[in-house]
Formats: sequence, C-alpha cells, structure tokens
Amino acid sequence: MLKALGDSLEGTLDYTDLGRKLYATDASVYRKTPLAVAFPRTNEDIVKLLRFASEHQVGIIPRTAGTSLAGQCVGEGIVVDVSKHFTRILELDVEKKQVRVQPGVIRDELNTYLAEYGLFFGPNTSTSNRCMIGGMVGNNSSGTTSIQYGVTRDKVLELKTVLHDGSTALFHELSTEEFLHKTKEDTVEGNIYKNIHKELSNSEIQKNINTEFPKKSIHRRNTGYAVDSLLESELFGGESPGINLCSLLSGSEGTLAFTTEITLALDDLPPVHSAMVVTHYETLKTCLADVAPLMQHTLYLCEMMDKVILDCTKNNRAQLANRFFVQGDPAALLMLEVRAESEQLLQDKVTSLLKSITASGNSYAHPVLSGPDINKAIELRKAGLGLLGNMVGDRKAVACIEDTAVALEDLSGFIAEFTGIMDSYNQQAVYYAHAGAGELHLRPILNLKKKEDVVLFRKITTDVARLTKKYKGSFSGEHGDGIVRAEFIPLMIGEANYELLRRVKSYFDPKGILNPGKIVDAYPMDESLRYEVGRQELEIRTFMDFSDSEGILKAAEKCNGSGDCRKTHHSAGAMCPSYHATRNEKDTTRGRANVLREVLTHEGDTNRFDNATLKEAMDLCLSCKACGSECPSNVDMSSLKSEFLYQYQKANGFSLRSRLFAYNTTLNRLGSKWPRLTNAMYSSKSFGGILKKMTGVAPARSLPKVSSVDFDKVLKSSVNKEVTNKKKVLLYIDEFTRYLDTDLGEDAVVLLTTLGYDVDLFYGESGRTYISKGFLEQAKKLAAKNIDALSGKLDEDWVLIGLEPSAILTFRDEYKRFGLNQEIVDKIATRSLLIEEFLAAEIRLGHLSGEAFTKEAKTVKLHVHCHQKALSDQKVSFDLLNLPENYKVTIINSGCCGMAGSFGYEEEHYDISMAIGELRLFPAVRKSGPEVLIAANGTSCRHQIKDGTSRTALHPVSILRNALV
Repeated sequence: MLKALGDSLEGTLDYTDLGRKLYATDASVYRKTPLAVAFPRTNEDIVKLLRFASEHQVGIIPRTAGTSLAGQCVGEGIVVDVSKHFTRILELDVEKKQVRVQPGVIRDELNTYLAEYGLFFGPNTSTSNRCMIGGMVGNNSSGTTSIQYGVTRDKVLELKTVLHDGSTALFHELSTEEFLHKTKEDTVEGNIYKNIHKELSNSEIQKNINTEFPKKSIHRRNTGYAVDSLLESELFGGESPGINLCSLLSGSEGTLAFTTEITLALDDLPPVHSAMVVTHYETLKTCLADVAPLMQHTLYLCEMMDKVILDCTKNNRAQLANRFFVQGDPAALLMLEVRAESEQLLQDKVTSLLKSITASGNSYAHPVLSGPDINKAIELRKAGLGLLGNMVGDRKAVACIEDTAVALEDLSGFIAEFTGIMDSYNQQAVYYAHAGAGELHLRPILNLKKKEDVVLFRKITTDVARLTKKYKGSFSGEHGDGIVRAEFIPLMIGEANYELLRRVKSYFDPKGILNPGKIVDAYPMDESLRYEVGRQELEIRTFMDFSDSEGILKAAEKCNGSGDCRKTHHSAGAMCPSYHATRNEKDTTRGRANVLREVLTHEGDTNRFDNATLKEAMDLCLSCKACGSECPSNVDMSSLKSEFLYQYQKANGFSLRSRLFAYNTTLNRLGSKWPRLTNAMYSSKSFGGILKKMTGVAPARSLPKVSSVDFDKVLKSSVNKEVTNKKKVLLYIDEFTRYLDTDLGEDAVVLLTTLGYDVDLFYGESGRTYISKGFLEQAKKLAAKNIDALSGKLDEDWVLIGLEPSAILTFRDEYKRFGLNQEIVDKIATRSLLIEEFLAAEIRLGHLSGEAFTKEAKTVKLHVHCHQKALSDQKVSFDLLNLPENYKVTIINSGCCGMAGSFGYEEEHYDISMAIGELRLFPAVRKSGPEVLIAANGTSCRHQIKDGTSRTALHPVSILRNALV
C-alpha cells in the first residue's frame, strides 16, 4: 500500500525505521511514531497524499522545520514535510507590497531577498533563521516585532490550498456579494462557505464568541480557530467591508486544509537608525511594573529575560560574548529598542525613554546599545529557548504554559498570581519573552520521566489555564494549541464555542484526516510523551566520560528539538554542514540526537550502539564541532559520534580503510623516510589509482604529499640571540606538521624566533585521526603519553602553542573525556593555545607590533577551521593577519570547507564533501583575484581549497613569515 503510494509520487515516501524515528518528535515534549514521511515535490503529490489519506482513513501531518513547541508536527499518520522541495519565492509585487511564496521558504531568507526592494515580512520568531512561512501561518506566529508589525494572520492575503478530498481552493479577500455567491456552489469549498455563513449569522453564536473568547485588545490571541476575527466583517455585523477565511486558516495548524502557496502583505523596512536601552532590575516585580509605562513610547521591541535564562548564557560558548552588556546579577531585564529616520530624532527618543526609566526608579542600570551590539543582544534573547536545554539532568523547563498572553494592564497581576501557583507547587519558573505584548514564556521545571511530575504537568497547566481564563487572556499567544493546550480549549472559550469549532473542523475535514488530535478532539496532554514515564534509568557504559551531562543518554536528550541545526548556508555559522548540502533531517544535529536517543532508549540489544539505523544517521556527521558551540543546548555530536563508532566497531570490527586513516600518522612516518618515492607513487595514475581503489578513496581526490624536516636543526639555526620576550613558547609539532605540512612548521619556528620568543619544541601525535575513526583506546594512550610529557612543564612559565587546530584543540576538548588526571588535564588545557590565540594576546598586551613586517599592501581572504570556530574564536586569526599595517583582511563567511579529515577522502562522501565546499567557500575563493592571498589554518581546509579551486591557501603563520622584513 505505502509502496504503491510512494511509486506514484514525483517526490519520495520514506517508511524506513530511520525515517520514522527522525519524525517521531518535534520541539515539544511529545513523541508519536508516524506511519511514513512524505517529501512531496509537486502540488499533484499533495493531492495524491490527501486522496490516499481520505481513502484509507490515515492522518496527514503537515510539517516544515518542525520547531513547533506544542506537538503540532507529531502524529501516527503520514508526516508531509514540505521543507525540502516547496521552497520557492514565486512572485513579488513591489508596488502592492505583496509576495507569493511556497510554505517551505525560510523567514530570514525571504527577508534577505526582500531587503533589496526596501521591504520585509514583519512577524519574527526566535527561530527565524530556520522557521518557514508555512509553519508561521499554521501557528499564527508573531515574535519580537509584533508590537509594531502585528502577527502573521495580519499579513496573510491569500492561501492556495488542497482540501480533504484532494480538491483545491484559493482563499482570499471577498466582498459580501462574492462570499454569498460562494455559498451557492455545489463543491467542498462552497459547502465550507455555506456552513460558515450559517453558523456565524446566528446571533446566539455571535454572543457566545464575544463573551467567551479572549479580550480583543490582546493581539496575540490564538486559542482554537479564529472565528472571532470573522465577526469583524460587515457580513456578521462588523465594520470590515470584506471577509477573508485566511484569518481562520491562520493558526489552524494544518487541521483545516493543506497550504501550498501563501501570499503575504509586506512592510517598508524599519527606520535605519536604532538604539537599544537595556533596563536591569533586582526583582521581577519591579521589572513588570515598568512594562506598561515604557510601552507608552514607540518601541520596536520590548523583550524580557530573567535570571534563569541569563545564567544559562554563561555556559554557552556562542552566547557568552553576547552578554557583554549585562551589569551585575539582575533578576530580570528589559530590552527596549527605538528607531528613527535620523540620528538626532533617535537621540531624542532615547533621551525621552531614559527620562521615563529614571522617573520610575525601578532599574538599577540601563546601558544604551547601538550598531552591531543590538544584534548581539537580540541573538542572546533569541537563544533563550534552546539555552534552557543546557540544564543538566532530567529536570527541564517544560513548554506547556509558556504561551499565555494577557492584556498589558493585566500583566503584573497575572504574573503575581502565576507566581503564587508556582509557589504552591514548590516550583521555580522561567520568565522571558515578549513583555511588550503581554506575553511571557512561562515554564515550570519538571522531570517528565517521573510519574509525580507528569501529574504536576497536568495540574500546573490546568491551574494556569484557569488563571488565564480569569483574566480573559489567550492560553496560546503564538506557539499554538497543538497537543499540550488543545485539551483546554473548552475551558478557555466555553463548551458551546468549542462545539462550534468542532463543527467548523467537520466542514473543512469531515473524515478528520488533517492533523488529527490537534485543536479539536485533542490527544491527552499528558500522554505520548517523549520519555517513557517511570522507566528504570538505563545504565549505558561508555569509553568516553559524559558525566558532564550525567551520561551519554542525557547528552543526547539535551537536544530539545529547537532546530538551530536546520539553518541553511545562507545563515552565519557552520552547523550543520551535511544538512546544508542535503537538506535532509537525518543530517542535522537534531536528527542524529533524536535517533541516538530513540535507539538508546527503545532498542533492547546488549550493545545498543550496534544498530544499523544509528549508523546511517551518523554517517554524514563531519565531526566539525559546530554543534558544540552553535547549538544552544551544546549537543556535542562530534564526541557522541566518536563513542558510537568505537562501540559499533567493537561489535562489527574495524575496516581496513578505517584502520588506514586512524593509523595515518604511522604510514606518513614511514613514507617520510623516502618522501620522493612515496609522493611519486601517490601521484602516479596507476599506483595511486590502485591505492585509492583498494582503500575506498575517491578517484578525484588528490593524496597529500609527505616530507621530512629536522625541526631541531631548523630551530638551532633560527635561534635569535636577542630574545626580547621573557615568555617561553613550546611549539607543538603535531602529526600533520611533522610529516605533511613541514614548510608550515619551519615558518612557525622562523616567525617565532625572529619575533624574539624563546622557543622549544614538543613532538607528539594528538590522536585526532584515532578519535575521528572511533579508535578511542589508542587515542587515550596517546593522550596519556602527551599529558605525562607535558605535566613536568606545569610549574614553569610555558605555553603550548599549536598550528593545526584539530590537533592542539584536542588538548582542550576530547582529552577531558578520557578519564585521565583531570586536574592535570585541565591545567594543560588552559595552557594549550592556537598560535593565533597566543600571538593575538601578545598584540593586545603590547608585546608585538607590526614593525617587523612589510609595509607592502596586500589583500587577504581568511577561512578558519571549524574546530577553531567552535572551541576558540576566529577573530584571533583575523587580528594576527592584520599585524602588517597595510594588509587588508576579511573573513570569508564560509562555514565548513567540507573536507573534515578523512571524510572528504572517502569515495561515498566525496560528492557531499565537494558540495559543501561549493556552497560558500569555493565561490568566495574563485571570486578572489590571483593577487589575493587565501589564508586557511586547517590542513584539511587547505587541501580542500586546492582540490576544489586549484588555489593554494596558506596558513596565517606562513603569510606572516613571508611578510617579515
């Protein structure tokens, strides 16, 4: 049955174990394993899927990025993922300020396209770099900008849809006459109009809606279907001359129709001059007291973060730098943005706002941010959701009551009573989000693996629903009802109105196939949870130490599904390189974490890692480490993959190719004894071709050249008798520098000695090749050997500086997971620096200047290794290359190069490797003229650039050595 359906589609239908596991969860606490996952390519595919579902009584669950928090995207039917193929911007009308798009268009990417025309789509979510317009319509998203630009429902002009029977309908603005004409049509669409007219013409129904629905002053109201918005039409006694059922479909979570095209109203870009005042408070109460009076100013953003969220940012490498503006230890803060058409008008607005802040006396600090600092603060706020996943252990901030919206004048009282509810349950809650819109994302902290906390889950949600009803608020402001809140809709709007919603659902979807269990006839909110309640805690033994996450299972469970790893190469950062190339969910950090969690939790084998599904999910992980910093929850998939490979290969054996790559240093050591012969053999079409075929290396991939240098001799001949700096430097000659990049090693020795440093050499294999291929026992032995050799230096004034990021940064990363003497490992980690880190620090201290370098002008384009981006800072390389005063340096927004050590050599991965390079890095290199210096500090990166562009890239150290005078 499913095979026949799949064969009939131009797209694909996946009913494999892997596919079903990947789509069993979204960003909510729920888990439902689907029957299959469809990736339609055309509108006709969607028609076929709807007809199949109607015939076989199977649910259809629409899905875009899967970042929904309420369980909208999980179900036991067919998940229909439009994020891969329905991604086109179809038509832009600049004069009308309208754009027509497919539902898989990413919000930020749409706005990048529109910026050229001075337009943008206003509603903005914290997931805006990966969330899609279809999902925003489904949830009626709003985000930080709603106080100025409204919610998604306000912007939807037309929806092209497929109805339950496979027929199509275009919903758009109609006059009263056109609407009444529709009611006479003998079609599914005509029946919808006829019944909507019959229901909402009833005065008793109108009275019930006006009495029971949330206050109209709450713009973020999204409880059930928006039948209240239809009453604004003159057709039903309102003042609006037309009527548009798009307002009903917006926020309907795909339960009424399947959307294939969306036409949106656009706004002019906001005023270019902006400033942000960040008010700091000692208590939540004083913070909330300031919201209403400060909203009297024309604010473009009024967001709150509390201490719980702010404390989470302290432990996140990517966000730590973004909290630069935080003063002291505030209980809460407000981010207040103002904009103006000129600097003078902006200053006037800032002055007026500061006057109000000072008058209230509630804020103890209120710094003013400008320029790029504003975006840094906004990124900190946006990361809030994912950062909650940083809470170690099973107790998490649970999304269930996080979407309440009340009228602004009710906010302080509502929060006071809400805090009382939390206190009654001895609960600490998290407070953050859209204070200016009367909506705070409130989350209790619960362990949903425990039966008693699942009971609390329901009790707290019920009590807060009643409190929200008391204030005539909306239980769902922007995140939707889904599973978690749909059960409470009768309480929120009354039984009569709920029965009206059920009837509306039946007019659109009489067989109940469209996203069943959401909004009406809801699934129970405390069942189908992601974690099995009351299950005995699993003891999963690992070689690496994951105690910082309380074990490997909890390390995988840190992923809360927020989907930051689904941003594309159009966004900044490297996560997740393989997803950038394939756009497949399995190639995201989230996908791999979900499958790992599923396998470790639900598979019953002795070695749960011995699993073909898990192997497939891990296959395209490049171990770039981007997730270790860019994922707000710091899910370290690189380490998880290394552990998986170790455990899997223990059960299935280590392949010849894996052994060759793991023991690559041994082979290079042998080859370097006869470098000319070795390189001639590698370059030979016949021998090299045979070697590649035997080892599974891609035929088009060049093999690295080995060489041999006596670095002790180089150092001896380079010693500067005038040591001008007392700092002693231990230069790490790693396995790559020693046998492959010997020229780089020589350049480093000459550079450091010329600059007056007292240099000594440390030889040692880092273990990187072993770690990347899962040979963890061998890697640990090397780590122990290196730590033992270096431990004698701890009491001296030495720093260990390395050239190859993947080698030196191993001392700061994986070595901490090998169960060695942690105190010594930590001390060595603090002294293990990239050479760029060391020299950039010397520049800042005034120990190093550009006097030793050429005055010649040169342009440098810099690509930085992924491990450096994740574990250090690419700016240090930028700062170092700017040492020659006339060097103009820019960092390429390149993401991952795609090589990733052995990954790019492997025949089955070669095409993906090159496709990743082609996304950003290769085009940037090709656009650079021959006079431009290409800098790359990773040995794999330089190899990839050479194979992909025929350009030779140099390590920053080599560029500086060549610039010495």
